[in-house]
Amino acid sequence: MTTARELDERYGRRGRRRLPWVIGGAVAVAVVAVLGWMIVADEMNTVSAEDTGFTVVDEHTVNVRFQYTAPRGSDVVCAVQALDEEFGVVGWKIIEIPPAAGHSAAHDVSIPTVAPATTGLVKSCWVA
Repeated sequence: MTTARELDERYGRRGRRRLPWVIGGAVAVAVVAVLGWMIVADEMNTVSAEDTGFTVVDEHTVNVRFQYTAPRGSDVVCAVQALDEEFGVVGWKIIEIPPAAGHSAAHDVSIPTVAPATTGLVKSCWVA
């Protein structure tokens, strides 16, 4: 009579084949959890800004109005620029904004220019 051990040796079945799959599955779940948390943590510190308007005061000044959304209680730094007809930068300013009461706030900034500007906008904002 053939025993189970002889059948396992003959047909190549082994009892420990499941262990690598279990370990691999646990590692995959851990990697997905860590990557998911990294994405969520990064999004929590993201600042977004949207231009709401600009006014060309004279050939040496542009006022830019924008609204930003940032984590509550965070200092925000924004790079604001003025552009000419050919989209060349004719003025820029880095502004530091203290923490606002809420997540969103509006801001108005005056940018000195070296040549007549046709537009003003927010280049980018980040958490300080």
